[in-house]
Amino acid sequence: MMGRQTGDQSQLFYLFNLEERIPTRHLLRLINPIVTRVLAGVREKLQPFYSDIGRPSIDPELMLRMLVVAYSYGIRSERKLCEEVELHLAYRWFCRLALDDKVPHHSTFSVNRHGRFRQSDLFRQVFEAVVRACMDAGLVKGEGFAVDASVMEADASRYHGKAPDEMDWSAPERQTRAVGEFLASLDEEEPNADRKVPKVISPTDPCSAWTAKANKRVQFGYGLNYLIDIENAVIVDVEATPARTYDEVTASKTMLDRTEEQLGLKPEPLAADTAYGTGKFLAFIIDKGITPHIPVWDKSKREDGCFSRDDFTFDRERNVYTCPAGKLLTTTGKVHADRTIMYIALTRDCRACPLKPKCTPNMPFRRLRRDINEDARDVARALVDTPEFEKSRDERKKVEMRFAHLKTHHRFERMRLRGLSGVRDEFHLAAIVQNLKTLANRIWRPPPSAAAACGA
Repeated sequence: MMGRQTGDQSQLFYLFNLEERIPTRHLLRLINPIVTRVLAGVREKLQPFYSDIGRPSIDPELMLRMLVVAYSYGIRSERKLCEEVELHLAYRWFCRLALDDKVPHHSTFSVNRHGRFRQSDLFRQVFEAVVRACMDAGLVKGEGFAVDASVMEADASRYHGKAPDEMDWSAPERQTRAVGEFLASLDEEEPNADRKVPKVISPTDPCSAWTAKANKRVQFGYGLNYLIDIENAVIVDVEATPARTYDEVTASKTMLDRTEEQLGLKPEPLAADTAYGTGKFLAFIIDKGITPHIPVWDKSKREDGCFSRDDFTFDRERNVYTCPAGKLLTTTGKVHADRTIMYIALTRDCRACPLKPKCTPNMPFRRLRRDINEDARDVARALVDTPEFEKSRDERKKVEMRFAHLKTHHRFERMRLRGLSGVRDEFHLAAIVQNLKTLANRIWRPPPSAAAACGA
């Protein structure tokens, strides 16, 4: 017989314990002790950014807990986040809200998040505290690191880009924080930076870069740079840059230096893809005592059937190249574009050489470019076929999986905030949540003795 709900289901009083409603292995329950420890001193750290007069503001710990919920479950809208915390029991419990406590209004939440939090370095401090918690749990070995970058689409339309000389930054609609950050960065930019002037710039988020790296389509984007410990894929550092290779490689230097200074971690090998295989970067990590498990970025190979630079022999003591015909290529030692030294053969040697059609058919003499850091490139080349390099190449995929999980499970494919400071906040929160999940997975995992007993 079909049942029917009968009677008035309402009652005057309920005995309800929110703590008992949260499952033991719920993600938020597992990460709550770590978050509680990390946020213990958050009020003291933010005290200088609050006024001593006026109405009380939102509890900063509540805001941080709500942001952890948002980035854990891919809630990309602050309005939606406030609605979800209002309705979801686990979210309320994690945010330390009772059933009758009010959730902050989304507009107030936004003002506080983009104001005081932006002025402080709180997200960075929380991130480093979570990394230290991973270290205390034995998840960070510090033996091998991997570095990579992934493009995140900026909150800027790819259809409204303009040439830099067409922009009028004094227009009232351009008086925004993102534009202010961009104009300030122009004054701070290195004068010898090895980069080209962008062809297209976004009027709303000019700090973003015009790139075709993501999804093979042109768009404005930012580079999410991760430095991970290979053992358990813990993110030990994170940096935000425009989506340009030059900036991403520069960011990797910053992350390596900062990780060593702040956390006392320096890897033995560093794994990365070919984009990091420049002579300048290879020399940097070798000077730091790090083994480069990085393919060399080499464009010296000729595809027209002519001799490549590898067909010439370099004499380090005499600082000359010997061509396949036995003639010498010498140099004045002048450095071109701060990167290369030119080696040139004599015209009379090339003119009478029977190998000229295969060497330099369209020039009266042959010339070669040698990177000023070619010695570092040679060190990296010598490691390519070693078993350690092969292992690092396979383990480097762990950092790529970090990006894949972020985009798939956390719905993080497009930025919500503009300007490098806003993007930096988002990237720190994403890395915090991913490391917290790694810790939660460690907690979920039964001890070896228990696992063996279950298997028996």
